[in-house]
Amino acid sequence: MTPLKLKPGETLDDLQNGFSIIQGEKSFRYGLDAVLLSGYARVKKGENVLDLGTGTGILPILLAAKTPGRSFTGLEIQKESADMAARSVQYNALGDRVKIVQGDIREAVSIFGAASFDVVVSNPPYMIGDHGLQNPDPALAIARHEVLCTFRELASSAAALLRDRGRLYLVHRPFRLAEILDVLRELHLEPKRMQLVYPYIDREPNLVLIEALKSGRSRMTVEKPLIVYREPGVYTDDILKIYGDGRGSSKED
Repeated sequence: MTPLKLKPGETLDDLQNGFSIIQGEKSFRYGLDAVLLSGYARVKKGENVLDLGTGTGILPILLAAKTPGRSFTGLEIQKESADMAARSVQYNALGDRVKIVQGDIREAVSIFGAASFDVVVSNPPYMIGDHGLQNPDPALAIARHEVLCTFRELASSAAALLRDRGRLYLVHRPFRLAEILDVLRELHLEPKRMQLVYPYIDREPNLVLIEALKSGRSRMTVEKPLIVYREPGVYTDDILKIYGDGRGSSKED
């Protein structure tokens, strides 16, 4: 691996798959949702993948570790996060397959060109302006609330960036599911697979994983629920399988 000098306030975290990631001690750190999305996304041999809002680059690194895709690009608007992501790519010697670009999701088509990718993935901000209190830290507010980009704007960029029959993979919150499905279908991103994620078997779902197909026909498969914990602190076999597949361990369970 490339020698690394961390900046003040940064940590180097082991992903348990042969790779590591640089994160800020007090900035937004990747969580279980990113790990689950990396396990849900299907990337085929030779495909080009784009992560919209990559943060510190967790999804491109996880997907590059365990899928046969040709290239993985992460787009991130925040300079500090994009810098950490780029240095993580360099540290892990992934520069031949992974690229980090600093830029705005709303300008992604002008950056990359229309119909440039086979797969787009995203773990977007879950909250709109009136959902909960915004963090006073601007970087954390941008990561958690739709401050700089709405879901519609993200989905519109994804639709333009995908080749015909390309696939979009999302993780989001179930309370916005009706809106999400409406927006996707309006943009000709047909929802094809959906899986609800429950923290415990007797609780309400708190995450939803979605696959949408550009210009696909109307038919969606609702997959069996994914339960995270069997009991407090003990993952179910399904979660252990995702971790055991070498896709990294979460720092925010």
